Amino acid sequence: MTNRRLTGKSALILGVAPGNVGEAIARRYIEEGARVTIAGRRADALTEVAEAIGADWQACDITVDGDPERLVADTAARQGGLDIGVNATGWGLLKPFLAMTREDLDAMNAVQFTGPFRFFQALVAAMPAGGSIIQISSVTATIMFDDHAAYMGTKAGIDHVVRCIAHEFGHQGIRANSIAPGGVVDAPMSGGGLMLDSVASLYRREVPLGRSTRCADVANAALWLASAEASFITGQTIHVSGGQTLRRNPSIGEVYAAYGAAG
Repeated sequence: MTNRRLTGKSALILGVAPGNVGEAIARRYIEEGARVTIAGRRADALTEVAEAIGADWQACDITVDGDPERLVADTAARQGGLDIGVNATGWGLLKPFLAMTREDLDAMNAVQFTGPFRFFQALVAAMPAGGSIIQISSVTATIMFDDHAAYMGTKAGIDHVVRCIAHEFGHQGIRANSIAPGGVVDAPMSGGGLMLDSVASLYRREVPLGRSTRCADVANAALWLASAEASFITGQTIHVSGGQTLRRNPSIGEVYAAYGAAG
């Protein structure tokens, strides 16, 4: 029998909902022997996923003071410590730069910078003997997309925080890395548009490997980063995009035109 790569490991994944990247990672970790707690804002969604894959669950809103800290403390107590922590939360707001309000910026910052920062602080404190911290980022933290500045800026900012964690807590045995997918064809955030061939074809031409990212691609990278195979990897952003960062994103005008052609 093949040894499972995460046997005996304790993992926490925040930002899980049916069909998204977080669920795919949780499923992969459980297949490889980890005990997993999944978390997110919606108890009904968490219950559905937890029953399907055999995970524990706990509701947590990353924007609420005290919620990430309580989630980490409760999970560590329940599972006898934590070896792996993954942040898969995000808000894919598209809005022109000059139309962004203070309220928009505050909300984006809460979801994609302040909340993850607090979550990572709690994870570092809960891993005195080391562990693997993983942030789910985006290719748009590197390559441009129109009307997406707040999303892209906060993703890029928290990627740099991840590098700071790797730098400051390597002596503690903590490894911290980001995974930057391209548009994920089978996930709710970006998959809706990519299900239209007229839109998907715009992205395929910008991907050297000729297809969009899938949830399973991200889950495989997250498994590797959590496993002993990546025990000397830290402070990195791993692009899981088929090479899209070698090229570009389509322009917003091209995307809207493709939607119009599909209609």
